[in-house]
Amino acid sequence: MKLAVLMDPIEKIKAYKDSTVAMIKSAQEQGWTCEFFTQSDLVCRDGRAFADVSSIVIKDLHQPNWANTKRMGEKALSEFDIILMRKDPPFDMEYIFATYALELAEKEGVLIANKPQSLRDANEKFYTLNFAQCCPETLVSRNMAPLKAFWETHRNVIFKPLEGMGGRAVFHVGEDGHNLGVILEMLTHGETVSTMAQKYIPEIKTHGDKRILLIDGEPVPFALARMPAKGELRGNLAVGATGKVVEITERDRWICENLSPTLKEKGLYFVGIDVIGDYLTEINITSPTCIQEIANETGLDIAGDLMRCLAKKV
Repeated sequence: MKLAVLMDPIEKIKAYKDSTVAMIKSAQEQGWTCEFFTQSDLVCRDGRAFADVSSIVIKDLHQPNWANTKRMGEKALSEFDIILMRKDPPFDMEYIFATYALELAEKEGVLIANKPQSLRDANEKFYTLNFAQCCPETLVSRNMAPLKAFWETHRNVIFKPLEGMGGRAVFHVGEDGHNLGVILEMLTHGETVSTMAQKYIPEIKTHGDKRILLIDGEPVPFALARMPAKGELRGNLAVGATGKVVEITERDRWICENLSPTLKEKGLYFVGIDVIGDYLTEINITSPTCIQEIANETGLDIAGDLMRCLAKKV
């Protein structure tokens, strides 16, 4: 099996905790040949996609020189059996152009995970509205009046941009409404950019923000509960949250059952959903993480299960 990975520059990767690296390592252990490239390596010519690729052989994830790499030159993406799209946000026009390139390879028979069309279709926050039965009360608008009215109704609200990652620009406005106006002005860029409002879920403080991984619509039985740092409300590791591995609940499984048919239909083979309390808050499809954190605590071969799942679809 020939695997290629579209990823961020390798020098930025923290191998000991990186989910993409876990996938490559698992593929390597299964005897696959593994190569990688970045967005800047892509070239599309006469209706076909190419990339300047490098080979990778992983040695020790906990060493500074954790992998051997070698530039292999330009190859047609159609030479690979599977390509993983693991580029982190921002989800900008360059990201979209990359999905167009991957789609050219897909037309030549390459399995792309996750499916390029679905990456464009499913905004990680907005897409939750397709599963409203699983979510807290939610509003999306760029107009101040309905956003303010939502706060007036619930008096305890989270406001966040529809784009972004790592908990950036997420605001909690409580009973006093402190700074509500200026927060909404900033997030909506003066009523020109849509913003999400969600009823605040107090369980974030006691049970954290759970990251649940799904492989082809089936949940991994353990999740990573990310507990906010002292004085924080965001359960994101990037802003100091600490992770605790927990078994998923019956409610979690119910949420996954609601999502599963759609994820399978849309070729979203690897997904990370965020659940706070009893509610779905995000569906992460671009570059879900937490494989190594969960696997190290449980012994589950999450990356291996994913690679075997993808191999069966080729």
